[in-house]
Formats: sequence, C-alpha cells, structure tokens
Amino acid sequence: MEEAALNCLRNTFGYSDFRSQQGEIIQTLINGKDAVVLMPTGGGKSLCYQIPCLVRNGTGIIISPLIALMHDQVAALKQLGVKAAFLNSTLDAYTIQQTEHDMVSGKLDMLYVAPERLTTSRFLNLLKKAKISLFAIDEAHCVSQWGHDFRPDYIQLSLLHEQFPDVPRIALTATADERTRTEIKQRLALQTAREFISSFDRPNICYRVTETQNNARSALLRFIHNEHENDSGIVYCLSRKKVESTASWLTEKGFTALPYHAGLPAQLREKHQHRFLNEDAVIIVATIAFGMGIDKPDVRFVAHLNLPKSIEAYYQETGRGGRDGQPADAWMAYGLQDVVTLKQMMAASQADEQHKRIERHKLETMLGFTEITSCRRQALLDYFGEVLSRPCGNCDNCLTPAETWDATLVAQKALSCVHRTGQRFGVNYLIDVLTGKDNDRVKQFGHDNLGVFSVGKEFDAGQWRSIFRQLISRNLLTVDLEGHGSLRLTEQCRPVLRGETTLLLRKESKSANSLRKGRRPNRNDQVSNKQLWQALRDCRKTLAEENGVPPYIIFHDATLVEMVERQPSNRQQFLQLSGVGKSKLEKYADAFLNVINDHIDTEKHDLADTISESLLLFRSGLDIDAVASKRKLKISTIYSHLASCIERGEIKLNEVIDLNPDEITAIHEALLSHDDGSKKLKPVYDMLDGMYDYDIIRCVQAAVLPH
Repeated sequence: MEEAALNCLRNTFGYSDFRSQQGEIIQTLINGKDAVVLMPTGGGKSLCYQIPCLVRNGTGIIISPLIALMHDQVAALKQLGVKAAFLNSTLDAYTIQQTEHDMVSGKLDMLYVAPERLTTSRFLNLLKKAKISLFAIDEAHCVSQWGHDFRPDYIQLSLLHEQFPDVPRIALTATADERTRTEIKQRLALQTAREFISSFDRPNICYRVTETQNNARSALLRFIHNEHENDSGIVYCLSRKKVESTASWLTEKGFTALPYHAGLPAQLREKHQHRFLNEDAVIIVATIAFGMGIDKPDVRFVAHLNLPKSIEAYYQETGRGGRDGQPADAWMAYGLQDVVTLKQMMAASQADEQHKRIERHKLETMLGFTEITSCRRQALLDYFGEVLSRPCGNCDNCLTPAETWDATLVAQKALSCVHRTGQRFGVNYLIDVLTGKDNDRVKQFGHDNLGVFSVGKEFDAGQWRSIFRQLISRNLLTVDLEGHGSLRLTEQCRPVLRGETTLLLRKESKSANSLRKGRRPNRNDQVSNKQLWQALRDCRKTLAEENGVPPYIIFHDATLVEMVERQPSNRQQFLQLSGVGKSKLEKYADAFLNVINDHIDTEKHDLADTISESLLLFRSGLDIDAVASKRKLKISTIYSHLASCIERGEIKLNEVIDLNPDEITAIHEALLSHDDGSKKLKPVYDMLDGMYDYDIIRCVQAAVLPH
C-alpha cells in the first residue's frame, strides 16, 4: 500500500515525495483507521484524503461547506485525469441525478458534498447503496460553536460513525486551538482517531502591523505601489460601505480592484470572484464573506484595513496569501476606532453572555498581538500552543525592531484624567482636557479647573490617541460601550497609578506607516529570466482559457519558476518538474516545451549577435574598457563575450590578456585540478590566492580546457 500511495503521488499529482506528516496520514486512512489532521493552509491537506480515495476501493466522500472550493478542487482533479464530481445548489436536477447515479454505480473516485445535503435521509440511503472508500470532513473547525465559522449541520456529522462504522474518516482544519480540537473530536465521535498536528508556521508570510489615525488607505497605496504593483491580493475591511469605497478608490489609482460582500447581487459576486481567480493582478476588496474556499495559490498579499476579531480570524485570513509557498505579505493597519467598533458589534450581538465573554477575550488577545514589540510569529504560534525557539526574522518587529519608552508618568496623566473627569468621556474629549483645549464643552463641565487640564501639552492629539490605544490594549482602560464609548479604569491600572510598576510603551515612529527596510523583491524581480517567465505565463493563460479553468490549475507559479530555472528540452525532463504528473505531461508538455525551445533559440541568436558586436569593436582597436563603455555593458560581460570567441577559435588568448607562459601554465594546472565538469571558477580563484581575477581565469579556461 505504501508503494501504491507513492506511485499515485508521483504519477497523478507530479510530486516526488510526501511532505511532513502526509505519508503517515495517508497510510493511516489506507489502513482503514480514522485521523484528525491540523495542517496550515498550503501544507498539502487535500492530498491527505485524495490519495487514499484513489488507492482504496470505492468513492471518497468529501464534506465541504464551500461551493467555491468544491468547484476549484474538482476542476483541478479532472485536469489530473481523476473522476471527480460535486453536488451542490449550482447544479440542475438532471446533473444531480446523473452524478448520484455515477456514485452508486462506482464511476467516481471522489464526490464533494455540503454537510446540509449529506445529512438528509435521502442522500444517506444513496450512500448505503454505494461503495464508500472514506469520508473526509474538511474545514472541521466549523463544528465548534465557539468558532468564527460555526455551521450547525457539522454537529450532525457524528452520524457517519453510527451508520458507516467500517468506513475510515478524516477531519481536517488549518485553524484550531486546543479547545476547538477537543470539540472536533467529541462532536464528530473521533475520540479514538489518531491526531496529527503539523506546525502552524507559515514561514513564507511576512507579518506586518502599523497603527494609523486617518490615513490607512494612503499607507495601503504606498505598500501596494512599492511592493505588489502587479500582484494579486486581498484587502479586508470591516464594513460593506468601506469595501465599496476602498475598491473605488484603488480603481481610481490605476489598480484592478473589485468589491465583494454579502450585500452585492450573487451574480456580481460570482463575476468578481471569477475574475480574481482567472486574471493576473486583480485585487479583491472584501468583508470576511470572501476567501473561504478560495484556493488561489498566488495571492501575494493580504491586507487588513481594520482589526480582525480574533487571532484565529487573523491567521485564517492572512493564510490565504502565499499558498504556493512563495513569499507573501500579511499587512495590517488599524486604529483605536476599530476597537470601539468591534466592541460595539459584540455588545449588540444576540449571543449569550458566555459567548460574548469569549469573544471579548479573543479581541483583547488580538489587540495584544498588535502592540507587542517582540517577534510576531513567536506570539502567533504561542497562541496555538507551538513554541518557536528564536525570532523569525520575517516580521516587522524582527526586520525593524520597535523602540520603547518609559511611559509611566504619561500613563498616570492619562489615567488620572479619566478618573478626574468621572469616567464618563471618550478619547477625543480626554485629549482636549490633557492638551488644554479652551472650548465650550470643557468649560461647561468645569474641567478647565482640574489639575489634569493642559498637563499633556507635550504631545499632539495623534500621539495621545496612540497612548490611549496602547493603554486599552494593555487592559489598563476599558471602553464602556453603554456609555457611548467612554473610558473607564480597570483594576490592572492601580499599580501604574501608584507608581509601583514601570510601563514601557511602543514608540510611534514619525514614519509609522512607511514601508519596512529591505523590502522583499516582487516575483518579477526574483525570476532570473523575465522574458521566458512572461512567455510561460502567457502560454499558461491561453491554455487555461481553452480549458475553462483558472491559470493556476494548469500549473502553479512554482512550476513555472522551475521551468525558467531548469529549461527542460524534452518530455522526460519536463516530467521531472514539481507538479507535473502523467496527465499534465500529455496535455501540456508540448506547448510549454515549444515556448522554452523558441526562447532558447532566440536567446542563442541574440547572444551570438551581441558577442559578434563586442568582437568587432575589439578588433577595431578599442580596448576592453572602451568596448564596455561604448556598449554600456559591464567589463566582465565583454570579457565573457571574448572568452566565447576564444573558445570558438575566433580570437587568440594572447590578444585578450597579457600573461607569460608560466602564468598560463599555473592557471591551467589549477583548472585541471578542479575540472569536475561544472566549470566553476571560485575553487580555482581560491587555489591561486586571488592573484588573477575571474575574467582572466575565464579566458584561460576557454583557451586550454576541452569543450
């Protein structure tokens, strides 16, 4: 069985080896045992049930709450030659009937269904007539009543164990703390299942948080312009109104930005989602209604213009970036108003008090995450019970460490102001008192006579808002929502007021919204051959349009990058690329090989032309420096051109470099002692103690080594 799974991985999916715990999970299911799998987005969860479906006899039933994901995965599986289908509300009656018939008659390898359909008595009776290989319960965290994606029908899925006790089950999720994992096992009757917990770490994602007052959109614009101008991305906003205004604003700035929220007509939402999946450089601006089930691998950034409700929500939403394992950014801008708005939404919720208390705790934890000055990845992983032994080096706090300052005295002023004014006022009024604003409202309450009036003139309103925000995040102040956003003291503030403890706060940089130093280059900067990269992308887009699927279903970016780097010249070499199985080899190899071979021919022709031009100028009497200057090329490039001419016998070595016979012999011997076929020059350079530069060694190599 192990060999069958590995053959399936290589021949069908085009990958050479299993990653992390994939092999163990797959073997557990093949052996007929249950499993609970916690694996981050992009970790390869789907393969954990897809391969057992293909190896075991019968049809695999995959339960998913997400219509978009069903469509996406079935389209991808069909490209691989897998017999897959889905049942959901988008199908007509005839197609549903035909699909059900195919399942019962054993014609399907996999069938995707929603939990609402699966738990009907009619569908359960159909399942009993079919041969079922396994049940896969995707997005299993939806079973948690305390989670952010609770689906009531998931609770009924324990009936699978009762009615199909001999069929193995696997529950999978990317987002679940210990409480949720326990709930998954209890509610789905998986207490005896083997549990597989992979690392929550997404090392390719760079986490960045910036506090803003009123210019979050401007900060977002700088971020996209400087780092992701031609990339696909998602921008999350808290309200529908902000979604639409932000999308319009980005469009005015020259980007393809589309709104997405539950209030838009279904047809328009579907159109925008289709464009996002099928076109390059499309930005979706959305509420959290968007993203679940979107398996687009090349989302290069996820931006939040408002604070998420919880760490789980933040982790899941940022996890929609970089699913292909390539670099991605999780960028967030937030302000004090976000905290007030979220707390007001929680207060207005119809949930019971216990649920509200949990939600408040999660929001406070999210606030704490935004204000930390240490490694964000360490804090994020710690929340999910995982320890990262050292700072990650790929978050804003690691890349540009935050400065802190002793804010004890300033905090005492702010806390005293809250106390002296009766804990009845919001942030803006308190700032007016602290900065000594001589307005009618302050005079009306007589607060211009208080000892705290004008004691905070050393800070402007923006700085005071930052201080109050940090005091709230440290739980030294709380927002009284019933009192229209007034601030109240908490028990935790007493040691600060009494001077019994030192309070260090983050120092807000004047360029708090500026981009981080040493920004990561975008994809086009990273690819070694931009012309071939673009030609391959154009080829992929054409094939995607012909097949009616998103481009990434043809091949992920990572596979195209490998094509650029390895430039396979035949089918056997093409099959060695990651993500190329036998089905895709037959369908697409010739098209991509033609692009690569045409590019190589053009490149050779262009190179021959440029080498000939350098040789012609050199023979006209110009020295190498002059040739480089005239052609606006590097001196090393001209040496490389002349080395090619030496190799082809078009010019002699002593015409290019001035060395005596002993020196040439010494370089020759060094080259022979390191001649492993790779033609690497550094070992030779080191052996000669750096006496001759690389250009000279390259020319001697061209003259004396066999070609």
